[in-house]
Amino acid sequence: MQSYFIRKSFLLFVFAFLTNISLATAQAKPSEHVILISIDGFRPNFYLEEKWPAPNLQTMAKEGARSLGVTGVFPSVTYPSHTTVITGFPPAKHGIYYNAPFEPEGQTGKWYWESELIQVPTLWDAVREAGMKSASFLWPVSVNAPIDYNIPEYWSLENGGRIEPMRDMETPKGLMAEMELQVLGKMNERTFNGDYLNREDRTGEMAAYVLETYKPNLTNIHLIAADHFQHSEGRDGTMVYKSIAAIDRAIGKIMEAAERAGIADKTTFIITGDHGFVNTHSSISPNIWLVEAGLMEDSKDRGNWKAAFHTSGASAFLHLKDPNDQESAKQVEKILANLPANIKKLFRVVDREELDKIGADPNAVLALAPIQGISFSSSTSGNILKPANGGTHGYFPDFDEIETGFIAWGAGIRENVEIQEMGLVDVAPVVKYLLNLPIDLPESNLYPGIKK
Repeated sequence: MQSYFIRKSFLLFVFAFLTNISLATAQAKPSEHVILISIDGFRPNFYLEEKWPAPNLQTMAKEGARSLGVTGVFPSVTYPSHTTVITGFPPAKHGIYYNAPFEPEGQTGKWYWESELIQVPTLWDAVREAGMKSASFLWPVSVNAPIDYNIPEYWSLENGGRIEPMRDMETPKGLMAEMELQVLGKMNERTFNGDYLNREDRTGEMAAYVLETYKPNLTNIHLIAADHFQHSEGRDGTMVYKSIAAIDRAIGKIMEAAERAGIADKTTFIITGDHGFVNTHSSISPNIWLVEAGLMEDSKDRGNWKAAFHTSGASAFLHLKDPNDQESAKQVEKILANLPANIKKLFRVVDREELDKIGADPNAVLALAPIQGISFSSSTSGNILKPANGGTHGYFPDFDEIETGFIAWGAGIRENVEIQEMGLVDVAPVVKYLLNLPIDLPESNLYPGIKK
């Protein structure tokens, strides 16, 4: 009998010990639910200036932590930037160098869609390793990602359709149909269309429904309207103002879902972006120089080519058919050096050393970074200098207008903290801290001033 009581006492001790460890672990996690929202084309002035119709964003910025500017990656375009947000690494390490990969036999129109192309661990991997759940809506490079509730950004190369391709790639199967029945109504190319603000409403409703119903620990949302209308109208177009209002409304839907689910006090919102925007007036077509020099042909597959510029946003990156072809590389450098002074002053050459320093595509020989107002075009014929309008991004991230924004608000975040400057690589550590994730982020910083 005495042996029985000893064994029972020992088991009770072990149970109490493990329970205390479990409680301590839970207490070490400052937040139970992190909502990571990317606003494509997100500029800090959207929440720093009251003229923008964004009451939710502005309230969160005032009450939580906010940055005056976030330095992005090169090129400052959507897919490399979003992958930096979800990994904490620059493109040279994570492997998503542009929106669309450079294809030696000519561009087919495909983008970096599949998560298998990411070469480092992601926050999604860490969430799964920690035994938690994740959700994602229209996040770039998320096809086949280890996400429990996933509607990835993906479209058809044949007709540009998005609804059925997204449905084909969803996780779990039937998620889109469930949301259509419960909250969205039937989705089609008319009711979910980037040319109209109804897309932001439906993206917000998707995230709100899954948050309230399944309560994932990490939710990613990608909202695109601000980017779409800044491309067509520039930084201050009428539809840009309306798009910010629609984005803010979508975020409000998610905030209300957290309230309805009874988890608002255990939830943190992180709002960030991928790049700022620059108004453009003219574009340069550098591949015309290569065609004239016989280094490539004016054809879709580049013909019998030796060197080609791959444009990404405003910038252009030089690729060689044979990476060891130093003769062609030197020929391109000579072409650039001998350009007329009035053209040379419109851009600068970013050499391999500087590309390594900023963490850009390791396969590019050099890059061309234009001044503000100028962009590079992939055109292989016509005038070298052509008119352009609207706005764009992709610039070297060394000036204010191309910076993106950052807000953190809610559980685990100190009130009224201003961060003068941070990097896009520094977003992932905030998520790691909030959810206590098992992921190594050696190239980024968690600023302790934002921790509650």
